[in-house]
Order: sequence, then structure tokens, then C-alpha cells
Amino acid sequence: MPKYFYLAKSLEGEEKSGVMEAKDTHQLAETLKNQSFILIKGELEKGKTEKGKINFSVPFFGGVSLTERMMFTRNLQVMISAGLPLPRTLETLALQSKSKVFKKALLEIKEEVTKGKSFSETLAKYPNIFSELFQSMIRVGEESGTSEDVLKVLTRQMEKEHELRSKIQGAIMYPAVILCTMIGIGVLMLVMVVPKLAETFKELEIELPVTTKIVIGLGTFLVEKWFLVIPIIICFSFFFWIILKTQTGKKIIDTLFLKLPIISPLIKKTNSAYTVRTLSSLIASGVPIVKSLEIVSGTLGNVYYKNAVLAAAQIVKKGGKLSEALSSYQDIYPPIVFQMIQVGEETGETSSILSKLADFFEDEVSNATKNMASLIEPVLMLIIGVAIGFFAISMVQPMYSMLGAI
Repeated sequence: MPKYFYLAKSLEGEEKSGVMEAKDTHQLAETLKNQSFILIKGELEKGKTEKGKINFSVPFFGGVSLTERMMFTRNLQVMISAGLPLPRTLETLALQSKSKVFKKALLEIKEEVTKGKSFSETLAKYPNIFSELFQSMIRVGEESGTSEDVLKVLTRQMEKEHELRSKIQGAIMYPAVILCTMIGIGVLMLVMVVPKLAETFKELEIELPVTTKIVIGLGTFLVEKWFLVIPIIICFSFFFWIILKTQTGKKIIDTLFLKLPIISPLIKKTNSAYTVRTLSSLIASGVPIVKSLEIVSGTLGNVYYKNAVLAAAQIVKKGGKLSEALSSYQDIYPPIVFQMIQVGEETGETSSILSKLADFFEDEVSNATKNMASLIEPVLMLIIGVAIGFFAISMVQPMYSMLGAI
């Protein structure tokens, strides 16, 4: 049965939010009605459809990049602070946008705002462009009259997220280039060298070892069936993508990342940085702590961090402290997270302390990414050595066998 993130209100105006299992939105609304609450908003967990099947929508086709959304938020804040009306601001920013999808969405939002709808209400129609984090912070800014301040916080949040992503992408660029080069050289050897050696072995009628037969078979396939390579790669990638969309597949990958020696520390620091940075931004904007935790849970990619924050939200909702709720997850969060949150709870400066803690983790990620190349290089050299050794032994071994028989 699928799980829904929901927002509901009672007749007295009391708000209630959380996660609940239900067959569909009608059952969800009925369950909340029995609890004297009216369903305001209900969204399925990411990656699931109404019937719990895999969602095959691909966000990177026709999507809007983080860079473009970041520039939009920054310019929106500047133009609003200058006193420009929101509809005119949206129209101007739409004309500046390079993305057709984003331009179309902004012009449609501008039309809705002109008709009298609130900005946050229209943003909810575009969840693939504007995240729940963005929508919630804009809504709070409208309700409290602090839209300019909220946009400043959002801009900083997105800038830090972009900076963090850039550092991680830069760290994996070097090993990716090395591996692609190695694969390219391997393919050239299989296509140009192996077939000639195979013909020689066939003429001499030499009994070939299993490894040599494997190498020759692969080379023959690439030469004779080269047109099947791209479809096979596409099918394999699609199959892998489907596995990642399932809960079991996602959990296996996330577990693997948390166990790998070199990658695990970076994963933990990155997710810790995302958690405290996003939570800090939401609290600073005036979003209630429980709602903030639920939104943070939705922004995290790793299933273990997502579940940890969601479980913490349930404990805080019942009156518990956030520092105590997260302390049960010392295997994924460093102790400094609980300690600093506890200090924030005691001093009432949770937002500012979390912001400083996010700076600390982001510096740690920066240092880790700088050292990653030197850590990964020996591993890459070992992989390349094993590949070359396997190829060399497979091709040379029959020759030695032939010489030994003379």
C-alpha cells in the first residue's frame, strides 16, 4: 500500500501533517475525516504512482537545471526588493530564461498571479520545477510579509547546494575520465589486435585456454555485431534505472555507498550538510519544525537519511527533542550533529547554529573531494593493472604453450 505525505486541518483550524498509508487519496481523506480532520494536500512518496507502481517519468528530459532555478530566485529577490510588481517580474524573468519549459511555466504562473491567485499556490502546480522546500518557504514569506528575506535565504540555500554538487562532480570527474579512457583503449585492442591474433591461433590449431576464448569471443562480437552494442548499453542502462526506482534496488545501492571505504565518508558528510543546511533555511523562514523535517526528508536522496529524518519528525511531533530523536542514528550522522542541535534547542538559536554546522560540513566535503583523487588513483591503477594483466596473459599463454610443444 502506498504512503502519502499529507496536510490536513480540523474545523477549529488545527493543522496536522505527516505520512500515512492509504489505498488512494479518497481513502486517505476518509481516514482523516474519521479523525475530525479535512485533507488539504496529499502527495505520494517520490518514485511511486497512484497504484504503487514505478513512475517512469524521467526528470532530466525537458527539466530545469539547478543553475537556472538559482539564477531565477536571485533575480526574483533583487527585482522584488526594487519594488517591481510580481507579474511584471515573472514576465521579465521568463523572457530571460533559456529553458522553454521554464519560460512556459513562468508565463503561466504570471497569468495566474494576475488573476489574483497567490504565488505559492500557483507554484504548487509545477512540482517538477519548484520543490516542496521552495513552495513552503515562499508560502511562509507571503503569510508573514517577509518574502524578500525568504528569497534571500532560498538563494543562499540554492547557491550552497550548487556549490556542493559542483565539488562532488569535480571529484568524480578524474576517475570517470580514466575509466572511460581505459574502456576505449580496451575496445580498440579487442577490435584491432585480438582478431589478428585469433586468426594466427586458428591457423596453428592451438588449444586455447578459457580466458583466451573469452577475449577472442568478445573481440569477434565487437567486430561482427558492433551495431548491437549501443542497444545493449541502452537496455542495460534502462534496466539499471528501473532497479534504482524500486525500494529494494535503491536500498541496496544506498547500503553499498555507505559501506565503501573511500565513498562512505563523503556520502555521510554530504547528506549531513544537506540535512542541516535545508533544515536551517526552513526554520529561518518560519516553517514549523515538524513540517521542516518532513520537507527535509523529501529532499534527501539516500533512503537511510530520508527514513531517519522522517522518524525524527514523528518523535518531535509527539513532544520529543530533535537532538534526542536523531541520536539513534549515530551510524549515519556524526555526533557533532546531535550536540550542536542540542545547543540550539537550549539557546533558541537552532537556525544560526545549523547554518554554521552546514558550513563546517561543506568545508569537510570540499577537503574530502580535494583528497579523493589521490585516494582513488591507486585503486584505479590496480584496476587498470588487473585488466591489462588479464588481457596479456590471455593472449600470451597460447604462445608459450605452442613454444613448449616444439
